[in-house]
Amino acid sequence: MMNEAVKNILKNCMWDLATCAKGEPNVVPVAFKDITDDGKLVVGDVFLQTTLDNLKANDGKIAISAYDAQKLEGYQIKGTAVYVTEGPVVDTFKKIVEDMFKGAATAKGALVITPERIIVTTPGADNKKVICG
Repeated sequence: MMNEAVKNILKNCMWDLATCAKGEPNVVPVAFKDITDDGKLVVGDVFLQTTLDNLKANDGKIAISAYDAQKLEGYQIKGTAVYVTEGPVVDTFKKIVEDMFKGAATAKGALVITPERIIVTTPGADNKKVICG
């Protein structure tokens, strides 16, 4: 279960998505993201082609780092992603992206990520503590 501290960081801070395929790691920052009521993480696909290719090659395995750099509070979420190209979550990201880029870009789909483990990355006594999974 995701606690309120993790939810707060996920809602208010940037995320970095990490994937790997054929021994080649890839990490990208994402701004178009959210948490569903049932605790899944969703990311709008605007420029995620390498991430999508890696997910196809590694059974959807993904890691997310989310952190507040000023407070030095952070978490790593490991899970499995599924790509969707239609539905309410995609419609929401399309509207957000099209409004932001004034129609010059759109969301092509969304990653729906099921968290499997949450690990503390905050410096201190709890660093590396598994708080879920």
